[in-house]
Amino acid sequence: MNTAGRLIEGRLKHLEAHLEQENPVLLKTVQSFKKLDRIAYRTGLLDTDESYATQIPWWPLIAVLGTFSSGKSTFINHYLNYKLQRTGNQAVDDKFTVTCYSREKSAHALPGVALDSDPRFPFYQMSEDIERVAKGEGDRIDSYLQLKTCPSERLRGKILIDSPGFDADAQRTSTLRITDHIIDLSDLVLVFFDARHPEPGAMKDTLDHLVSNTISRNDAGKFLYILNQIDSAAREDNPEEVVAAWQRALGERGLTAGRFYTIYNPDVALPIDDENLRERFERKRDADLEEIHNRMHEVEVERAYRIVGVLERTARDIEERAIPAIREAVGRWKRRVLWGDALAFGLLLAGLFSITLKQGYWQGFHFAPPWLESVINSPALQFGLAGTAVAVVLGLHFLIRSLAARSLLRQLKNQGEKLAIRGNLANAFLRNTKPWRSIFSSSPAGWGRGARKRLAQVKEDADNYVQTLNDRFTNPSGDAAVQLENQPELASTTVTDSETVPNPDPASS
Repeated sequence: MNTAGRLIEGRLKHLEAHLEQENPVLLKTVQSFKKLDRIAYRTGLLDTDESYATQIPWWPLIAVLGTFSSGKSTFINHYLNYKLQRTGNQAVDDKFTVTCYSREKSAHALPGVALDSDPRFPFYQMSEDIERVAKGEGDRIDSYLQLKTCPSERLRGKILIDSPGFDADAQRTSTLRITDHIIDLSDLVLVFFDARHPEPGAMKDTLDHLVSNTISRNDAGKFLYILNQIDSAAREDNPEEVVAAWQRALGERGLTAGRFYTIYNPDVALPIDDENLRERFERKRDADLEEIHNRMHEVEVERAYRIVGVLERTARDIEERAIPAIREAVGRWKRRVLWGDALAFGLLLAGLFSITLKQGYWQGFHFAPPWLESVINSPALQFGLAGTAVAVVLGLHFLIRSLAARSLLRQLKNQGEKLAIRGNLANAFLRNTKPWRSIFSSSPAGWGRGARKRLAQVKEDADNYVQTLNDRFTNPSGDAAVQLENQPELASTTVTDSETVPNPDPASS
């Protein structure tokens, strides 16, 4: 195993060590991801320093996005019952803050490299992604990210991400890249808007990115749209119109379904003199906050199912999307090579015939150059001419193979992104064009009976994991003794209100 392979293996063992104590079901899925890795290494979809297991966050992830001064940090502090984030009417933090639980009594702020180098967190190797979209910015990872630890019990078993205030016009490309990355990986996305903003319709670019670009996603149900600081509307002549204006603005971006919450922080609320109005505002606030907090609590369950779902989808994508795409690309490459060979060798033969004809080497249909007899009588000359001919033919053939492969690379890169294939489609294709690979090979490199059997086993494992999770989180009969008897390994990992699994605790690393 090379250095890169040993490095990724060490990271996976570190992950397994944590999961062994925190969540045995997810521990088993790491082994299944390793089976997929072996297939991906042999087919070329992954390099040996990569793993499907490091491409997903293993801890439940809640993202908090929103406009400047929309009360994101105040909401987080209230939820944690801990003054962790700085608050204010203006932008007070220009970094993405990843917050996780720590047993230490005081909070700590760690640099972005703590996230960039740890595969347990959703920003593992983010510096490389930033570098690809913004040259030179990858080395400035600390300018984009920070890790904070907090002793709040509500953080046990989950990660909370607070984004800098969102202003789509002013955001740099790399920051938008991080935002999209967060949205893709999160189990729950809280999108905050400021009820004090007088003209929601003027925030076109912000609404487009936070609403229009999210409602058509397959996982649109994980987005909660929250109109915060609604207590400011109590002083309006018609407070309902404030909410209606925002609902219309979001509706114009296509948000016609899903929950729209109106809340405010009771700790910093403006006084509402009208008692009936105050009670109405408080009832609505408390009901919406309870529902939001419940969704935040449930991400621990959702994450376990989501990881198993990613495992199964990755296995199916390899078989149903990646391999067919590789096979189709190799087919196109073969056709180009064969046409290229026919054209090149046709031109070569035509050129040789023209030259020898001008030299007078042909007598009718009989080839009779003056040096032919010398060649016939000299085995050495025969061997030399034959070797030269073979070298020219092979050299020309492999040049055509290389040119034909290059002509397809850009298209394959775009196809891989379009199909959202987890892996490097272009690299897998190139493995099939290596000189030692016959152009007439019927199966893609690394794809055979053993790979198909291993893939089938992973899909079967995924079904078993779902059943195990169902046994853990559901119990139609209501008999807890039967549940623990059927799943004895769950007895030591039963979830309570104050202790949930898994527990991303850097202090225990």
